[in-house]
Amino acid sequence: MLDIKGLYKNYGEFRALSDISVSAESDEFVCLLGPSGCGKTTLLRIIAGLEEYQQGTITLDGRNLNDIEVRDRGFGIVFQSYSLFPNMTVARNIGYGLKLRGHDKATISAKVDSLLQLLGFPQLAGRYPHELSGGQQQRVAIGRALAVAPSLLLLDEPLSALDAKVRHEMRDEIRQLQRRLRIPTIMVTHDQDEALSMADKVVCMNHGHVEQVGTPQDLYFRPKTKFVAGFIGTSNFFDQAEAGILFGASGDAGTTENLFVARPEELSLRADEGADAVVEDITFLGKVSQAQIRWRDRIILGEIRLGERLRPGDRVALGLLPEAGRWVAP
Repeated sequence: MLDIKGLYKNYGEFRALSDISVSAESDEFVCLLGPSGCGKTTLLRIIAGLEEYQQGTITLDGRNLNDIEVRDRGFGIVFQSYSLFPNMTVARNIGYGLKLRGHDKATISAKVDSLLQLLGFPQLAGRYPHELSGGQQQRVAIGRALAVAPSLLLLDEPLSALDAKVRHEMRDEIRQLQRRLRIPTIMVTHDQDEALSMADKVVCMNHGHVEQVGTPQDLYFRPKTKFVAGFIGTSNFFDQAEAGILFGASGDAGTTENLFVARPEELSLRADEGADAVVEDITFLGKVSQAQIRWRDRIILGEIRLGERLRPGDRVALGLLPEAGRWVAP
């Protein structure tokens, strides 16, 4: 188990990380999610031992990582750029870490063959990186990280350089591989779809601090702050007066959670000539269409489901589906 408590990181007078507390269980897939500059890569580099920090503790199975040399931590790391050796074949790239650790040729060959089978491309063993597609290069980088039987796998935006189709395929492959090998994994991403589809636990970060930690379902359906509700998925925000007028919702007085959030799919739309909300535009998305609805001086996003007939210019009454909507901190 990896456990981080009260971690701070400064670059001069700039505070990059503030009071970070995160854990990763023995076979857990954890995603560090947030916009560019939020500190997620800095945190990953600190865990890897590539960056120092000013305050806090990081322990692995109860041992302080400061007492363990970087080369002795046994972590597997996959960078965004893959960082494959261009003069080495696929097989030599995957076996490189084992060679550095002094394993004999027979052991290295057996391990490499096993990983090539696991990754699904034994026929590529003799090729060089420039002869591979982006997805194949990424698989080789992952194979090299797995070859040393890592105690922790660290992935720094491993899919960002791939096109959409390959990225979707690779995220499924990485997740299945992690589940099969049961290796605790921490992945940095700014892509909410990756985090929601791959992670057991999501750590949502913003401006160097943790906004919320939880399962993908927790962060999507039960966000605690406006940032989480807006960064993960699409949300409509209403102040207390608006929530009361539209939905009859009222928050608890004296709490900091005084902003009402409802996702587009949580709204009910009913044609009503007497309503003061008007459908301005409709975007077809397949099974549903997204409606832009003008109410007073603002746009509210809703969803039109199959069988529902609404057109631009129609007046609609807005409501909430059962158990929909929640109050969050601004």
